[in-house]
Amino acid sequence: MSKANTATMHARNIQKVSVRQQIGKAAYLFLTYAFLILMAAIVLFPFYWMLISSLKTLEEYRRSSPTFWPMVIVLRNYVDAFTTANLGRLFINTLIVGGVSTLLSLVITILTAFAFARLEFKGKELLFACLLATMMIPGELFTITNYSTVTTFGWINTYTVLIVPFLVSVFYIYLLRQNFLQIPNELYLAAKVDGTSDFKYLCKVMIPLALPTLVSITILKMMGAWNSYIWPRLVANDEAHRMITNGLRNAFTETTGDVNYPVQMAAVAIVSAPLFLVFVFLRKYIMSGVSRSGIKG
Repeated sequence: MSKANTATMHARNIQKVSVRQQIGKAAYLFLTYAFLILMAAIVLFPFYWMLISSLKTLEEYRRSSPTFWPMVIVLRNYVDAFTTANLGRLFINTLIVGGVSTLLSLVITILTAFAFARLEFKGKELLFACLLATMMIPGELFTITNYSTVTTFGWINTYTVLIVPFLVSVFYIYLLRQNFLQIPNELYLAAKVDGTSDFKYLCKVMIPLALPTLVSITILKMMGAWNSYIWPRLVANDEAHRMITNGLRNAFTETTGDVNYPVQMAAVAIVSAPLFLVFVFLRKYIMSGVSRSGIKG
């Protein structure tokens, strides 16, 4: 066999291997994207069903065979949802509780994280370990003792009972402490040599450098207050202090016991919209803040 024929056969073999690799890569990409599209459809379908249900009439919603698009689009459901559930008052209550609790929680988290990250005192590591150990205890176990405490203080059906019990978050303290530990200690020592106080160093240096993590904590805390359900329903379920998640519970149940589901779905869509917008426009800040916290410790 001549050298020319050998070279030709070798080139053909290389070409076949290249074709097989391209086919394999194309098949892998196809299966990957098909799986991702399937998972996305599964996740998004409940939201799609909520939206189309909010635009249906009650008669269409109760049909034995479900429709995947409204036969008649009823935008009036959104107006009825806002007035029936008194969503304006519920939004105000939720914003008051969320705003005040977030602000106070940030102050406590920043001061505590700074103390554990930069200050030196006896028993610091042991105390921090004890705080971390409390993260392994389910929050539901504290419900009875917390309820007994706030009842003794006379806080039932007040804004105080919705704000004070959850001001301290060990997870947020841990998250911010890890971020503070990534700031070089030489900056702190140089500031102390210049006569800078701890509080001034915290405000001028550490807080600006840890701003992405603080933004993440703020967003997560507000979302937690927005989605809170069990505790507000237990301790503050009166009309003046009812949170938005509790307000949707029975607002659309008629005197006959029937529920106007399309109007209820419209209310759920209105309540879900702020959280959806927060996730769409601020998700990079959440991910950035969490990733910057690192694992140093």
